[in-house]
Amino acid sequence: MQPLQNLSFTDLANWQYLLPELTLAAAFLLLIVVDLLLPSPRGRSVIGALSIGALALAAFFTAQQLGSDQAAAFIHNAYRIDDYANLFKLIFLGSAALLIFMSLGSLKKEEVPNQGELYYLYLPAVLGAMVLASSGELITLFVGLELLSISSFILVGMRKNDSHSTEGAFKYVVLGGISSAFVLYGMSFLYGITGTTDIALMRESLLSSGGSFTALIYVSFFLMLTGIGFKIAAAPFHSWAADVYQAAPVPVAGFLSVVSKGAGFALLFRLVYNIFYGLGDEAVPIHNDIFLAVSVLSAAAMIVGNTMALRQRNVKRMLAFSGIANSGYLLVPLSLQFTAVHFDIFSEMIYYLIAYAFMNIGAFAVFLAVSRSAGHEEVSGFAGLYYRSPSTAVAAVLLVLSLAGIPLTGGFIGKLYILLGTMESQVYWLGTVMLVTSVISYYYYFSVVRQMFMRQGIESSLTMALPLRITIWLCAAASVALGILPGPVTRAIHSVFSLSYDLLYQAVS
Repeated sequence: MQPLQNLSFTDLANWQYLLPELTLAAAFLLLIVVDLLLPSPRGRSVIGALSIGALALAAFFTAQQLGSDQAAAFIHNAYRIDDYANLFKLIFLGSAALLIFMSLGSLKKEEVPNQGELYYLYLPAVLGAMVLASSGELITLFVGLELLSISSFILVGMRKNDSHSTEGAFKYVVLGGISSAFVLYGMSFLYGITGTTDIALMRESLLSSGGSFTALIYVSFFLMLTGIGFKIAAAPFHSWAADVYQAAPVPVAGFLSVVSKGAGFALLFRLVYNIFYGLGDEAVPIHNDIFLAVSVLSAAAMIVGNTMALRQRNVKRMLAFSGIANSGYLLVPLSLQFTAVHFDIFSEMIYYLIAYAFMNIGAFAVFLAVSRSAGHEEVSGFAGLYYRSPSTAVAAVLLVLSLAGIPLTGGFIGKLYILLGTMESQVYWLGTVMLVTSVISYYYYFSVVRQMFMRQGIESSLTMALPLRITIWLCAAASVALGILPGPVTRAIHSVFSLSYDLLYQAVS
């Protein structure tokens, strides 16, 4: 395993590695000024288009960095440039661009008073998620976490004149602050034990400590797991999710369910495998206990998310509990260990995250169109959708099939990929939970399909803006393509990701 290539800020040639982040930061500052200068009706679409352009440019710069033979870092290990982070960044950037695109022409002024603010506030939020994915040091990591959190708080509270939105935003701020405090408190224990905030040096220090700080290691991990569990909305740290999703504008709820959740997984995966992996011995199996704890968290999220969704009639709340269940599915690969027969843990998680991003954003796009037409957010708003808009109903069915994990969809291949890995690792009980809860999810997913085809609804046709229609069909087509042709995606992940350079790394020499 080779050390990192250490980059210096004083060499201007090295700034090319930070072009994705610099693009978002510069675009955010520019768009604040543009929002003040442009007339309101025209400014909404212009700022939305410019925000999408900034995200696309940042994605282009990120894609240029994929497939490097060796990872690199600024200030030793403070900010890492590796394919682990780059893959997450592309998901964050693409998801945010889709969410902005679907919002163009689809949001009413009473829903979001200043849509320009909504569009450009996605940029610092995505920037925070990108910093989280690239952090190799705890201080940088916490800065990224807070940038993402604060931006998300503002996005949730965009509907300032709606008392329910204000209440949900307040709840999110309070609980989000508490969760950040848990993460920071856990980090402080690690710093106290090791005397460093560098993740790679922490691992070396803990391995050489000889089990002197076993109790504090457990305390540190469980404190951070509690805080990150809130960020990814995993049971039992999920109580905020349904209320906040219901309070937020639809695109913001989609952002929380994909980008914010994905950033939490990028953080947790990095911490588990770069700090705690391999700690302990036969007498005190810290390593095994940590994976067991993640397994239990995964099972709890799958069970609670799917069973609570059965009771929901509000579609936003249903999607919130679906997101909790999907947090459980995404935690399954993280709860396994690298073995001679199973070493695709990262590929399993990233593939399902890609599939989840498409099918979830598509589901929120369909919900945005239907709820605006029906005038409410209940599942009954989908009644008779096939007769009002057959093409939208077909796309919605494809998205629901993917969310439920039906064959020939990306959701099915992603769950199958994870399930096979679980069985290869001989964690049979967790695989059983995954199977049973997936079957349970069929009931509430197909309750929406039943409304579309077997219930009478309003007779007026469903109208929607062109960007929203394109988003729905793009996500539906991608969900099917991922189910029919998963090979190109998995091969692409394997071709760029290096276990030694990008995940199980050593300190900078």
